[in-house]
Amino acid sequence: MSLVRLGLLLSLLLGSALARAELWGYVDGAGVAHLAGHAVDSNYALILGEPRPGSGRVPGKTDGASSMLTWLEIAPAAKAVQPWLREASRQHGVDIELLTAIIAVESGFDAKVVSPRGAMGLMQITAETADRYATKAEALRPAEQRLMDPRTNIHTGARMLADLNRRFGRIDAALAAWNAGEGTVRKHGGKVPPIPETQAHVHLVLELYWALLQRSLPRQAQQLKMHASLSTNLAADHGR
Repeated sequence: MSLVRLGLLLSLLLGSALARAELWGYVDGAGVAHLAGHAVDSNYALILGEPRPGSGRVPGKTDGASSMLTWLEIAPAAKAVQPWLREASRQHGVDIELLTAIIAVESGFDAKVVSPRGAMGLMQITAETADRYATKAEALRPAEQRLMDPRTNIHTGARMLADLNRRFGRIDAALAAWNAGEGTVRKHGGKVPPIPETQAHVHLVLELYWALLQRSLPRQAQQLKMHASLSTNLAADHGR
């Protein structure tokens, strides 16, 4: 299926009766767009419809994401690291949209920024964390030096995020652990703790992640695969 035909089909889907319900989807590593009327598994993100608790979409916060998307389209600093973001996404199995969202919220793509707590670079990683997720080759250099290198910083962050996703099984919990620490999240049952700073961080990252997924889904997809539930809904709709 060509990208043009896929785009037209997605437009038809979005204009159908499904636009009054929900549409969930994701694009897999082979470029296949999977669509369903509900979240079949954790890969699926809400593409169309009203957000529900636990959907990963933050309601009432679209303007900020829209402004950030515009900035990401034109910012030289964001464009410069795209090759390394794509590389890290492929190697570590983390969505490039999620990596982009974290960097935008953490550092605004300033590769040289250091926080008062000592977190460094694009993904704001501490030296201790960098040593934990360093490869043998990377560990030959001091953490402070590695983290000022954008490519190494991104790969370190991608390894960390992949590990947190495996440990907690939820993106929001992984992001909370990134911000507040694994121990804090575990003390609250593996959920986002009631810490305003952490909640704000998670919400901002998820908001931008959602907006980036919305933008990239039709563009990335090379094929389309509809879940049985969505096919049934479409057939019923056309039969009316």
